[in-house]
Amino acid sequence: MRNTRSNSRPGRGRVRLAAVASAALLSLLAGAVPAGAAAQQSATATTSAASTTSGLDRKALHASLEAFHQAGMYGAYSAVRDGSEQWRGAVGVADVDTGRPMRPDYEHRIGSITKTFTSVAVLQQVARGRIGLDAPIGDYLPELVPGERGREVTVRMLLNHTSGIADYILPAFPKLVTDPGQALDEGRFRRVAPEELARLGLAAEPPAQPGTHSYANTNYIIAGLLLKKVTGQDPESYITRNVIRKAGLRHTYFPRSAFISGPHARMYESLYGTIDPARDYSVYDMSWAGTAGAMVSTMNDLNDFYRLLLDGKLLGAAELREMKTTVPAYEPAPGQEVALRYGLGLYTLKMPDGGWYWGHDGGVFGAGTWALSTEDGRRQAAIGYNLMKYERFGEDGQPLPDPIGEALFGYMDGAVSGAPADRAPGASPVPQRLVAPEHLRR
Repeated sequence: MRNTRSNSRPGRGRVRLAAVASAALLSLLAGAVPAGAAAQQSATATTSAASTTSGLDRKALHASLEAFHQAGMYGAYSAVRDGSEQWRGAVGVADVDTGRPMRPDYEHRIGSITKTFTSVAVLQQVARGRIGLDAPIGDYLPELVPGERGREVTVRMLLNHTSGIADYILPAFPKLVTDPGQALDEGRFRRVAPEELARLGLAAEPPAQPGTHSYANTNYIIAGLLLKKVTGQDPESYITRNVIRKAGLRHTYFPRSAFISGPHARMYESLYGTIDPARDYSVYDMSWAGTAGAMVSTMNDLNDFYRLLLDGKLLGAAELREMKTTVPAYEPAPGQEVALRYGLGLYTLKMPDGGWYWGHDGGVFGAGTWALSTEDGRRQAAIGYNLMKYERFGEDGQPLPDPIGEALFGYMDGAVSGAPADRAPGASPVPQRLVAPEHLRR
């Protein structure tokens, strides 16, 4: 099969990935394009509607999603809501070899959106008085996080990524820089304990001083171990019973093996062109992501989850208020405002219409996801797609023009704002981390 053969380029890939790893620490700016600007109809597109009257422009949504596919994305599925009205769509292919079309109800690896679920579980324990948000993590896990760091880093700092703790991804996949394809292939069926992941991150050089936002999966692996300590339960089991089931989600789960149990698309990883052609990693042991990014869901379930969360159905008012207390997610350029602020497993993002939207994005090998909602949860959009690290970088580490990312942003812009498809393009203050180098660390 042409998408499973090895064709990594270790020589050039080493240079490029080293540059990308550095770029991942920066918040670069990206431009926005109007939703559906270059859309074309496709025979593979599928839509469904809940009723005949709504605030949803189904034609524009369909066209804008198709524009994402036409820009180069293999396939995508999405669910959009406005109050009780719903639209679902799918474009492109789920399998590039067979041409199997996408379906809007496919299950999908949601990556770092898992962090919102984990944060809800921790905040439930905060409400019960078993965890203190501003208590040092060393009070709970003194053997894992001992000494000064254990006294300095609080639970809140883990959840909003201001702990100063490094990510474990590169230490866990040390060949990513020298032979990316081999690094990912060797990890397909590898089981790794969360304690090992936490120790890798804790041993790595801190990327920032405590108190400064610096995104790291290690924070949420430690949060899972904290849940285990205070509940006496496996954290994935606790989250399943107390968050997923409480929300009534029927297609959301932590996978028990390397396989997704329900219907799904193949998921292709390019790693910024160092794996060429992109390789299918839909079968993968997700223990490397755990409570930071291992979950599977559907776009409908994600909209259900965020609507219930923002409506106060999963947390008490005090805990939801803490979750929505944010810090700047990056240092803006002089004269620009911060357009992305991170709370506790949840961020708020300013879009070109001037509105702020709540949600999270996620990316694992081959699978990308993005979910956004208005603050009241009325207007929502979630999208999943099956080609990752499609962006390209020059030898200097700077991003090259990215039509796929622009089309993705254009789609989500129109989907959550309800803006007309022919709205004039405008510069967006959104950091490129949402569609590019951040996923190297997820």
